[in-house]
Amino acid sequence: MKNYGIEDLVLVRPCAVGEEATKRAMHGIDVLKNSRTVFSEDEALKDVDFIAATSGIDTTSEKKFPRISMTPRAFAEKVKNTDGRIALLFGREDFGLDNEIIKKSDFLITIPANPKYSILNISHAASIVFYELFVTGFVKTEPRITGNVEKEKLYEFFDMLLDVIDYPEYKKEKTKVMFRRLMARSVPSIWEFHTLMGVFDGAIKKSSSGALPKKKREKKV
Repeated sequence: MKNYGIEDLVLVRPCAVGEEATKRAMHGIDVLKNSRTVFSEDEALKDVDFIAATSGIDTTSEKKFPRISMTPRAFAEKVKNTDGRIALLFGREDFGLDNEIIKKSDFLITIPANPKYSILNISHAASIVFYELFVTGFVKTEPRITGNVEKEKLYEFFDMLLDVIDYPEYKKEKTKVMFRRLMARSVPSIWEFHTLMGVFDGAIKKSSSGALPKKKREKKV
């Protein structure tokens, strides 16, 4: 992190950080001393605009996995002009990240490696991702383009739209995942967010004649 100008370290349910970690930190000791320890992923992801998860599994099939992975270089190119806070999530070397966390993420990064032994040491994996971000000229800036709050509202309205148009129930979950992937790839601006919200709001009102989505309507006797 110190080598590539990244300073904000958050540790989720870590082992004890003691003397050995301090010695290994060398000139990056300030990063370690200023790190935060939290007890849940949700707490770690507060106040971020985008979430990038990492995985040792190359998710090439859209039907089998909730996110399609990209290389660190492709990810760095995608976000290099992004004006927002991006959380980079690295899981344990033995278990990786939970699938629910991957579903919530906007990006999934996989480092190409020998298929017979594709899981990298976490420090090596982190260095590769940090390097690609560094060489593209990515710098941390204060928000604001569309962040988590706006995106969740967008997803909520999309879900409501599926309800009011009586979209087939068996297709809903996959369609919701597809829409989240689409939004993550496009990284919409605030203006684009408001435009989409206007379209969804109008479509919902027209489809339901101003009523709530079917699943929330009261039954009439």
